[in-house]
Amino acid sequence: MKLYYARGACSLAVHIVLLETNRRCELERVDLKTHRTASGADYYQINPKGYVPALVLNGGTMLTEAGAILQYLADLEPDSGLAPPWGTFARYRLQEWLFFLSSELHKAFGPLFRPDTPDHIASRARGRIGERLAFIQNDFADRGYLMGETFTIADAYLYVLLTWCPKFGIDLALWPNLQDYEERISQRASVIEALAQEGLPIPHHYDQLPHVSVSHAHL
Repeated sequence: MKLYYARGACSLAVHIVLLETNRRCELERVDLKTHRTASGADYYQINPKGYVPALVLNGGTMLTEAGAILQYLADLEPDSGLAPPWGTFARYRLQEWLFFLSSELHKAFGPLFRPDTPDHIASRARGRIGERLAFIQNDFADRGYLMGETFTIADAYLYVLLTWCPKFGIDLALWPNLQDYEERISQRASVIEALAQEGLPIPHHYDQLPHVSVSHAHL
């Protein structure tokens, strides 16, 4: 398999889940400003949508959209606990979270990523993000992860979205349950390895964690 990614983008969630499932995967970075890959290819010729992630399977079939890719990878390892089985109500609850994260939180960050966004629009976007974070914060009053006490693909997705907050002046300390959650997720070996492979800053507590191998990175 081959994952087209951009550093710290939502493709990071896919990268984390690939490591959670111990799947070997070639990585190719995409510059989302020029839409060129690290090898110099025109990314639009690979994925006409122009954004990441895109996962090319071993047979050449390409799958896009983070929520779809995350479920596909989880289903490759049904005993991993990363997604409940199809046909169960818990699976629909997982999809409910994935749709919410995509449409209500991820999408709300869109204006903040555009440098020409007027200040009042950016302020409105931050307010919308805050409202969504407050909703999620309440859910963590009695659980450790989105689906209860087990890490799932939805947590990989939410973690990445939370890492965007400091970039745009959104202080997670306003939502202490989420701040604690983000710190806990950042200590997972898969997260540490994904960050290292993408050349992103490693959390300050990395020295306290077991050694993580990055021997199969394809950067």
